[in-house]
Amino acid sequence: MRMTKDEARKKLWLVLEERAPAPGDRLPPERVLKDLIGCSRETLRAALATIEAEGEIWRHVGQGTFRGRAPLGRPVKDTLLLEATTPAELMDARRLLEPQVAAAAADRRIDDDLVLLRRRVEEGRSARDRAACERADDAFHQAIAQVARNPLLVALLRHFSSARCRAVWQREWDRTYRRVGVVEFTRVHSKQHGCIVEAIAAGDAPGAYQAMADHLDAVSIDMGFLKASQP
Repeated sequence: MRMTKDEARKKLWLVLEERAPAPGDRLPPERVLKDLIGCSRETLRAALATIEAEGEIWRHVGQGTFRGRAPLGRPVKDTLLLEATTPAELMDARRLLEPQVAAAAADRRIDDDLVLLRRRVEEGRSARDRAACERADDAFHQAIAQVARNPLLVALLRHFSSARCRAVWQREWDRTYRRVGVVEFTRVHSKQHGCIVEAIAAGDAPGAYQAMADHLDAVSIDMGFLKASQP
């Protein structure tokens, strides 16, 4: 029987008392908490959200989850923003930002970066199911931000990544995956990833911008957020 949110919350509270008893203590990552409690990641996040609303923990994208109330002066909007963002809004934000990130990566890349980016492309080509495709795609796009060498861009892409972990995105991604099939992800999207990397390797910022824009347009079309005739 699937664990309820309330049952998960009770077990999570016991873990908090043991692993993060004092204000400011960092909680274990979600993958560890999920196993300790014995629930799904979606149920865990619901329990975390409940305890956060009670002021017993606070979360910061890219840094972790901490015991106690959020420090004064910190905008407590990250979780609400992620929860409220629709998949269509997320793709719109990605289409606005990520081509610029790819262009910056083309200007700033070094040889070692190209090894990483090409490895990420190959990981996408070898993915065999929906979850593996999602992980490989997410890792590729975050790697582009790393190559751009701007910590704020890296943080923004991680923020996007957090939104992709939400149940509403995962449901949309699953429907898209079932509709278009694995070949679209492992061949077509990986080929587009390869074009982005080759433009970055050539130091071609306009080419990297356009390749990323074309790729994200294709993803938006696959997910039903953009019509093929739209610019």
